[in-house]
Amino acid sequence: MADDSDGFGETLEVGLIVGRVQPSNRWADPSWRPVAILPAPAAAAPWTALGTEGLTERFYAGPVALAFHRSETANYRDNLATGRPLVWVALGAAGAEPPIEIRVVTADPAEGEALAGIASENVDTVLMPAEIAAALEAFVATHHVERAFYKRRRDEAPAAPACGIDGE
Repeated sequence: MADDSDGFGETLEVGLIVGRVQPSNRWADPSWRPVAILPAPAAAAPWTALGTEGLTERFYAGPVALAFHRSETANYRDNLATGRPLVWVALGAAGAEPPIEIRVVTADPAEGEALAGIASENVDTVLMPAEIAAALEAFVATHHVERAFYKRRRDEAPAAPACGIDGE
């Protein structure tokens, strides 16, 4: 894991496997979805075909950066606490080959949910490998600072005349 010089956190380089699903309708375009995250980049070249399983053709998409931000440790902790931590992957259409681009890979559930609200993004989850979960757990243990919940209150407005005009 690399410590970033700008101080926001750390980055882990992982590998991504995606699948192209052929539709049952011959007029529809194939859809793309993430299939798996590898704990480290593979030796294969990006966009290497890995084989076909049913209607899904798998590809090694290449290495991607999985960033851990210090300000998001509470969200990472919640993800790990589920017992089945996930990684969110956002894929978007590209104008050339390969036909998709990897927009975001994140372990933050709040960011994944926010990405899912963007119509142009295809966001899906994959299971987090144990090696990545261990690295994330170590990151949270090192950087998490418990913050007290602070409920903001509105300031009291200055007393104003009942009718809105001074002197009446």
